[in-house]
Amino acid sequence: MPASLEIDLDRSSPVPLYHQVASAIESAIRDGTLPPDTKLENEVALAHRYNLSRPTMRQAMNQLVRSGLVVRRRGVGTQVIGPRVRRDLRLSSLYNDLVSEGANPQTTVLSLERIGAPAQIAEPLRIATGDEVCHLRRLRRVDGQPLAVMENWVPSSVAHLDKESLEQDGLYNILRKAGIDFRMAHQRVGATTAGTEQAELLQCNRGSALVMMERTALDSRGIAVEHGHHLYRADRYSFDITLVD
Repeated sequence: MPASLEIDLDRSSPVPLYHQVASAIESAIRDGTLPPDTKLENEVALAHRYNLSRPTMRQAMNQLVRSGLVVRRRGVGTQVIGPRVRRDLRLSSLYNDLVSEGANPQTTVLSLERIGAPAQIAEPLRIATGDEVCHLRRLRRVDGQPLAVMENWVPSSVAHLDKESLEQDGLYNILRKAGIDFRMAHQRVGATTAGTEQAELLQCNRGSALVMMERTALDSRGIAVEHGHHLYRADRYSFDITLVD
């Protein structure tokens, strides 16, 4: 915890002290004063710093954990993970959603190749097994922190894809520039855990919870133009769904 982080507590306020502390730390996380991976002092030290009881400080830290802003790790202590990326369930790309929220997405292309579509990919794309597709894997970071491993298959007839463009722009933006008019998608969201490779790429522990998303996007003619399988760090990412009657 930076020594410069001062918290002015109003002990006469009806707002509980633990909430005042949690709100101040949350503001420091969101404005970058406490960047991701910052290690916080233990509850005893923080309680002493702000002249609070240890149970009050524990309530404040529990509130930050529930908000997904910090995480307790065995052998490490309490660590900032930053605000979650919250994404509406709609036909949009992660890249554009991040940019619209003021984030700075960075992309590393892990692999890019043309292959014959295996049966499990040919089926959602509605093509024949063995038809040529562009298979790409990318690592998406937000403000330098790993967020997602994205795997996509695009029929070769849809667009030409290259590493330079994919590292400078989002896949959907590239496909739109190629003339694709996205209209709808079939999407499935689930959960899984990180294997050895995913844990290394996403800088999390093996077995950590991941959000899994599969999507097949269709154009205005109803033709499947892209199939994706994405894995997101569950401690940094969630989908928002609005339900109406």
